[in-house]
Amino acid sequence: EDAEGRGRSVAAFKRRVQRQQRRMQSFEPREKISREVILPETITIQELSNRMAERAVDVIKLLMKQGQMMKINDVIDADTAEIIATEMGHTVKRVAESDVEEGLFAAVDAESDLVSRPPVVTIMGHVDHGKTSLLDAIRSTKVAAGEAGGITQHIGAYQVEIHGQKITFIDTPGHEAFTAMRSRGAKATDIVVLVVAADDGVMPTTVEAINHTRAAGVPIIVAINKIDKPQADPQRVRTALLQYEVMVESMGGEVLEVEVSAKQRLNLEKLLEAILLQSEVLELRANPSRPAEGTVIEAKLDKGRGPVATVLVQRGTLKVGDILVAGPAWGRVRALLDDHGENVGAALPSMPVEVLGFQETPEAGDRFAVVENEARAREVADYRQRLKREKAQARGSSARGSLTEMMNQLKTAGRKEFALVVKTDVQGSLEAIIGALEKLGNDEVRARVIHGGVGGITESDVSLASASGAAIIGFNVRASKEAREASEREGVEIRYYNIIYDLVDDVKKAMSGMLTPEIRETMLGNAKILEIFNVSKVGKVAGCLVTDGSVERGASVRLIRDNVVIHEGKLSQLKRFKDDAKEVQVGQECGMSFEAYQDMRAGDVIECYRVEEIARTL
Repeated sequence: EDAEGRGRSVAAFKRRVQRQQRRMQSFEPREKISREVILPETITIQELSNRMAERAVDVIKLLMKQGQMMKINDVIDADTAEIIATEMGHTVKRVAESDVEEGLFAAVDAESDLVSRPPVVTIMGHVDHGKTSLLDAIRSTKVAAGEAGGITQHIGAYQVEIHGQKITFIDTPGHEAFTAMRSRGAKATDIVVLVVAADDGVMPTTVEAINHTRAAGVPIIVAINKIDKPQADPQRVRTALLQYEVMVESMGGEVLEVEVSAKQRLNLEKLLEAILLQSEVLELRANPSRPAEGTVIEAKLDKGRGPVATVLVQRGTLKVGDILVAGPAWGRVRALLDDHGENVGAALPSMPVEVLGFQETPEAGDRFAVVENEARAREVADYRQRLKREKAQARGSSARGSLTEMMNQLKTAGRKEFALVVKTDVQGSLEAIIGALEKLGNDEVRARVIHGGVGGITESDVSLASASGAAIIGFNVRASKEAREASEREGVEIRYYNIIYDLVDDVKKAMSGMLTPEIRETMLGNAKILEIFNVSKVGKVAGCLVTDGSVERGASVRLIRDNVVIHEGKLSQLKRFKDDAKEVQVGQECGMSFEAYQDMRAGDVIECYRVEEIARTL
């Protein structure tokens, strides 16, 4: 039994040896399995070898043969990966990461689902030709008076009803720095109303507006404004437009024209009827019973409500609770507000609404689409964010590669740079300012925006500016107290503007190395509004506590709410108890009222400053 047991174990041993030998032989010429390898635009060597079921070492060896020293975690592009895969006997299927976006805007609507929708009308024209006033006359509200220098700096969107039919208006800023914003405005539009002042005629921006409209293939209606002025000459406008191939009906052309006066409210009905007539010809239709799609017209970061986007729904119905993606931002709709600031439950095609609930601020001009779930929204937003980051990196990392590139760098290294940090209240203004600043400069000097953002100026902006030797520009925003203190400590200049022209002009002067401020603001002090009193004959009076410096009667003041400037003007009255005071020092309480402005609230900050003129020295 013992021998038999031993014998069995010898046999088992032999069998094991044979098995091993067989295995060794089979391992040598082991047949390769050809796999279909799916390759994205970039892939790590580890991931590639896993997909091919090969050893990563073999892949690295192959790369070495091609003269590339790589580690297992290095990223290679799809072309290199394809060469390796085919060399190792696999077939390749290339996929783009952009496939995650497939089907976002693809679905075509059936004819039977389409119903007619209101026309979307954009008002275009030159600065100060009365676009916003015309819109106001139509809306019968007052916006233009509040815009600095009469330039519309934010896109507004409104709906007007006439004869039971709705018309959506988008007011695009007329200044040429907003070309980018306007070229987007034209994409969302069905009809363009071109406003030309009868006394001023056709201007450069008017021509630009005509070109944009033509590029977008949108019909024009010419509104000749300010015909109530004595020097108005509408006929001159008609002939001037002929040069740009805009033939109005009275000259035998196709283009509708209406002579209007926004101030006297003349012919406004006629203009609206012309718009409705044009929209009937266009047969505008959309399917309301599908997930919504559309365009972001404007977006900003609001302190109380978070990111707020004004969107125009183009197809489908946008409802509260929908999950939507716009550019690299996504969110769930928390609330929809119409142009009067009222809550609405859903927005139909051609309706402009403010959307609350984005995770971050989208960019003006982004298209938005409603997706089925959060996972899909995240996937699309992540992909777009990655794309944005890669683009920024590609711009930022100066290519050190070839000799010619290095030579080019040496050439540009001689240029002086005027570094700036720009903060604005809305995204559209930021883009316009950065665009305008990048155009400035010549071979010796250029302006470089090292950081642009939306919202108040923060401490981190100041530290960035101080590290880069940059100046900070605030457009309609203010620095927080910490940022102000840091800027004084670091010696960083913060300049505030509310008109784009002034901002660009000042940067231009500073770049020419000849900026000596002709008008200097001397900060006198800040006061905080504690309470508002209604006084008969005077109106509203703000009960304030002077928090630093002093406040003088007749000085210029800014009213600041959440670090954003709400109003600029002068102090009309300054009282201490019942008596008029010339000046109130820090720590004391006083009553203030402003010239022609009543909308103060408790908690607002009043900034008091004196404007002095100083002789220029070079």
